[in-house]
Amino acid sequence: MSVSPAETPGLRGLLSLAVAVVVVGALYFAREVLIPITLAVLLSFLVAPIAAFLRRWHFGRSGSVVVAMLLPLVVLMGLGAVIGTQVSALVQEVPEEQTVIVHKIDTIRDATIGNLDSFVKQAGKELQHAAAPKAPSAPVAGAPKPPQRVSVVPPPVSPTDVAKGIIGPVLGPLAAMVIVFTVATFILLYREDLRDRMIRLFGSNDLHRTTTAIDDAADRLSRYFLTKFLINAAFGVIVGVGLALIGVPGAILWGVLTALARFIPYVGSFIAAVPPLLLAAAIEPGWGMVIAVLILFGVGETVTGQVVEPMMYGRTTGLSPVSVIVAAIFWGWLWGPIGLLVSTPLTLLFVVLGRHVERLEFLDVLLGDRPALTPVETLYQRALAGDPDEALDQAEVVLRDHTLVEYYDEVVLPALRLAAGDATRGALYPGQLERITETVEELLAGLAGHRDREDETGPTVGLPAREDWAALWQGDAPVLCIAGRGPLDRQGCDIVAQLLGRHGVGVRVVGHEAAARTHIASLDTDGVAMIVLCYLDIAAAPSSLRYLAQRVRGLRPDVKVAAGFWTTKEDYERYSDFQAAIGATFYPTSLREAVDQVLGEAVATAARGRVVSADHEPEAEEHVFKLGLPLQPGAA
Repeated sequence: MSVSPAETPGLRGLLSLAVAVVVVGALYFAREVLIPITLAVLLSFLVAPIAAFLRRWHFGRSGSVVVAMLLPLVVLMGLGAVIGTQVSALVQEVPEEQTVIVHKIDTIRDATIGNLDSFVKQAGKELQHAAAPKAPSAPVAGAPKPPQRVSVVPPPVSPTDVAKGIIGPVLGPLAAMVIVFTVATFILLYREDLRDRMIRLFGSNDLHRTTTAIDDAADRLSRYFLTKFLINAAFGVIVGVGLALIGVPGAILWGVLTALARFIPYVGSFIAAVPPLLLAAAIEPGWGMVIAVLILFGVGETVTGQVVEPMMYGRTTGLSPVSVIVAAIFWGWLWGPIGLLVSTPLTLLFVVLGRHVERLEFLDVLLGDRPALTPVETLYQRALAGDPDEALDQAEVVLRDHTLVEYYDEVVLPALRLAAGDATRGALYPGQLERITETVEELLAGLAGHRDREDETGPTVGLPAREDWAALWQGDAPVLCIAGRGPLDRQGCDIVAQLLGRHGVGVRVVGHEAAARTHIASLDTDGVAMIVLCYLDIAAAPSSLRYLAQRVRGLRPDVKVAAGFWTTKEDYERYSDFQAAIGATFYPTSLREAVDQVLGEAVATAARGRVVSADHEPEAEEHVFKLGLPLQPGAA
């Protein structure tokens, strides 16, 4: 058998790769221009809600934008002043603790690497004793004199050089800040015009989708920035107050730096905790202050990250935790510390783009927090892998908000249809069908003891309570469930049997071969009050169901037949004319309908024979009336 060669990337794939490389290169080499513009755009998203609020209070367009932009400017200037004051005070306090610092360093060194130093020194002495000493050589006559030491005296520093040294490092960040605030102001002033131009540029043919994408991005970014700013500010205040109570110098400085550092995903708080920890270890002879600082940051970050942020954010960002980490690494590599700060909002923009642009959907799959697979696809994948434990874990998650019959209808049966379709087309590898069958059987066994709200309320209003079902139909197995010809129709019968068994109705399940032409005469139907035929996919063998129904009716013409083909509504409507040829009594298209119809027939039978107790007889008669069945008087 010849083996086909591996496929090489097509022209479209190579072109996409080339475009990605060009974009990344442009982001890297043009970072001096792109970073201020990006910061300005993000700042406009942060200030936009404030400007909109001021505009509603009749500040006007220009007035609201100017006032809104002054707020972050005042905050930055205030933070700069606070940081400068705290650093000056800290520089004066730390030298006073020099003795404690040196003692702590010596203690840590002796406890960790001091023994290693002693070992190295001892080994050096042993080597010196082992080596033979050499006699010093006599000076040679006429040898040159040793060189004289020369010292370099720097020239005097002029006032211009001093000014350059002070102003130079400040001028660059100051100019960048001016550019950022200027661009952000113009973005806010001409926000509607820029939005219309973006729509014209990227989506004038689909105004609805483009407008939705822009509004979604603006809403998500604004909510993220405001929520993140408030949470970080509150956390910084808590840290500052806590450090002040503990007695760490510069508590306000560390609180401000902690609030800023928390914009770095996941590791910001840990980075901010290092300076106060080192300072606490340096200024106190003991370790109580260090432990207190560790508890402050540990408990504060745990509560904020695990309780406050999920409660405040909800699903407003839409980023997966892995994508946040990867984005931080990528943007930090491209743009340095600024990239770490803007990595999350930039990634959020790409996720929104992937959700609204079909060709960029892979961005949402890779970076978004929505499940990559639907519950149906996830269950099918677990079944292909032969992993019933993971399938049960998924079922427990779904069953928190759904009943068991809803889970079977909406997840298990569609997954079985996917598997049956692949098996019919020959797409499954050898052994995979058996693996799927075993996984589904273990899943059903694991859910046999599950209890949900239907166990107390019953499947349909007006039916008797669960403990009264056993008296409606006499016999151990009044319902006979016959599987279709499909590879997984037997598992569909097992689900029906489990659901009916939870309501006290006994069910006997037989395979399709038991109702074949050569075996139908010997099929045991004693005590059977109703027959249910199960087909996962009626489109695969419509004639098979018709002939099976004919054989069953010929064997027991007095028994009601339910032809259940658990399929989509489209397939059901497509084969609606086919029902007359089948000649069944009921045609359920879901497990919910099948359970209700079987139990309704039980109520009807009991009402005709007056088997239902006096307490439940009105409900039984009402259900019979809903089914459109005649209520025949029976023996008292």
